Amino acid sequence: MSHATNTTSIPAGLAEDRTSGAPAAVAARTVELVKDYGTSLTAVRALDGVTVELPARQFTAVMGPSGSGKSTLLNCLAGLDTPTHGQVFIGAVELSQLSDRQLTLLRRDRLGFVFQSFNLVPTLNALENITLPLSLANKKPDNDWLARVIATVRLNDRLSHRPSELSGGQQQRVAVARALVSRPDIVFADEPTGNLDSRSGVEVLSFLREAVDEFGQTIVMVTHDPAAAAHADQVVFLADGQIVDRMAAPTAATVLDRLKSFGV
Repeated sequence: MSHATNTTSIPAGLAEDRTSGAPAAVAARTVELVKDYGTSLTAVRALDGVTVELPARQFTAVMGPSGSGKSTLLNCLAGLDTPTHGQVFIGAVELSQLSDRQLTLLRRDRLGFVFQSFNLVPTLNALENITLPLSLANKKPDNDWLARVIATVRLNDRLSHRPSELSGGQQQRVAVARALVSRPDIVFADEPTGNLDSRSGVEVLSFLREAVDEFGQTIVMVTHDPAAAAHADQVVFLADGQIVDRMAAPTAATVLDRLKSFGV
């Protein structure tokens, strides 16, 4: 895959995954992933040998007690944090093999992010915030795709409004649209409904679910909320930095029961 002059290309494996004509069975995976914070006697082990595969075109929720390593796992998968030991793959590409420049390009071109703090630029209107990843990459939007994403998040009548003029739910819908506009391989969402009321939270989760069902998107979401996890295809449970269980076709009730078994 070629880039403009003065950029560094991402190894071909990632492009091959994306252009092979069929989605990879596994969108991301870790192998014996370890993450320590601190050094020597003060070190805290946040992840302790995590091996997990995250299927493409599915919605995976990551759950567990506070301090179980959920956000650390997400950050390592997204290339926002560096493992102490082990491997992280996006498609066929191992992140540790990338230069800083290649990793930056991968995050920009292949990954989408939704955080509970929205992270919108206050001086830009909704449309400008949505298309910001494309602007940073000097790419023009696919207008048909952009229109479809905007219609999906129901923001057509709010595009000229700045974040301060939008409700919390509307701001998070802008963030979801921004994450989808570049058609990333994976969208990582860290507690995306944490700052929303219940109605707005359901709206955002419904949009994420629709992105999987209608767009074939891959979503990986950290949440503490069983009702949020019920929107996912599967739940991965962490405790003490290790994966302790997985659940397919979750419901709020079954997730809550499972969490109780972990003493949550």
